[in-house]
Amino acid sequence: MTARVLIVDDMPANVKLLEARLSSEYFEVMTAEDGPSALERIEKEAPDIVLLDVMMPGMSGFEVCEKVKSNPKTPHIPIVIVTALSESKDRIQGLEAGADDFLTKPVNDKALLARVRNLTRLKMMMDAFQSRAETYEQLGLEYGIPAIAREDASKASVLLIEDNADSASHIREILQTRMDDDVAVFEDGTVAIDSALEDSYEIVILSLDLLKEDSLRLVAQLRAREELRNLPILVLVEEREEEILAKAFELGVNDYLVRPIETSELILRSRTQVRHRRYQDRLNSDYRDTLAMAITDSLSGLYNRRYLETHLPRMMQEAIHDMKDLTVIMVDIDHFKDVNDRYGHATGDDVLKEVAKRVRDNVRSFDLVTRLGGEEFVVVMPDCSMQFVRATAERVRARLSDLPIVVSGGERIPVTVSLGCAQITGPTDTAEALLKRADHAMYKAKELGRNKVWVLDDEDDESDIERFA
Repeated sequence: MTARVLIVDDMPANVKLLEARLSSEYFEVMTAEDGPSALERIEKEAPDIVLLDVMMPGMSGFEVCEKVKSNPKTPHIPIVIVTALSESKDRIQGLEAGADDFLTKPVNDKALLARVRNLTRLKMMMDAFQSRAETYEQLGLEYGIPAIAREDASKASVLLIEDNADSASHIREILQTRMDDDVAVFEDGTVAIDSALEDSYEIVILSLDLLKEDSLRLVAQLRAREELRNLPILVLVEEREEEILAKAFELGVNDYLVRPIETSELILRSRTQVRHRRYQDRLNSDYRDTLAMAITDSLSGLYNRRYLETHLPRMMQEAIHDMKDLTVIMVDIDHFKDVNDRYGHATGDDVLKEVAKRVRDNVRSFDLVTRLGGEEFVVVMPDCSMQFVRATAERVRARLSDLPIVVSGGERIPVTVSLGCAQITGPTDTAEALLKRADHAMYKAKELGRNKVWVLDDEDDESDIERFA
């Protein structure tokens, strides 16, 4: 895993030292000697990560950080504050300015690589969401990416695996008292993993010095489970345990703390991981919600016209390639305007929802069911004979005509539908033509008295299709 790293420091010796360490691990390194030049490079070259010194003449690192995070083009770029300031208030100021992490000078090699690799993973995720946002904008949808620095990281659900009673009590007291966390403590790692599979923890804090278990094996087990693969792991190590720490990072650990544990360091490190986890969860949730809004009809819960127009051509290509049948059924509610006029639009909406449900319930689970708009629905049925399609369409028709729809207030409304079926004709067929033929067949069913199914075949006159289009 590599990345383009911008080092911002007014001291050439510091720059050369960091550059050498990162280059040896195959990171691509850029440099800037002050705030203004850093902002210019960030704007033009969009590095993956910024290592930012605090004490610089003219413009401090805190000011640079605030400008980067407030720029609409660059808030997703992770920033690591690199500082000789050791007071917790200075670290907190950096996080408040929007920094994603911090390093204390002199910089430890393991700490440096751990922070950069962790934030590289974050940046990759952010790039993916940024790409989605741009696609959505092209589709006319709003999908803004919020700033990670504003993500609340308090009241976290913490899984602590520690068999030293004094250490476990100390950590639990800090997190519960200062951050109002819910901390579950386990001495047995196997039991802890079972708990993680059942409960929704937001971070694991794991001692690498367990007496009765192999801590690294626990890390591997956590990462091996798909449900826990993205759960942040913060490990606790003794000083000079570089070999075990290096192995832990290879297995997927996110960050570490060296004993004796400093209160502010524990809080800041755990908050960083919780913030990243919640941020990723929120972006995933926002993405799913936006995607659902983009392709789902809000009234019926079915896929909408946009999804049908996008997905039907792909389904046709697959059917043609595999030399299989594909059929479209057009469903239209008979005399639906009379329902709205007599009972009102609210009742009309109830009828639409129930019709959508009955259609969905009476086709196969993998058939595509969409609301085309108004009182029209479309069912796309891949890989089935026209005989099976006809039987399915008749079942849908009967399920609606045989049982009135009961709406709010107890009113029983008789509803029927007319259905038209059309099948793909060959390699040159198009989605537009297929839908037109199904629409023609549906109007044919209405001509014959409604509450009927009409299957289009080769005997249907082409001029009729144009007339009903």
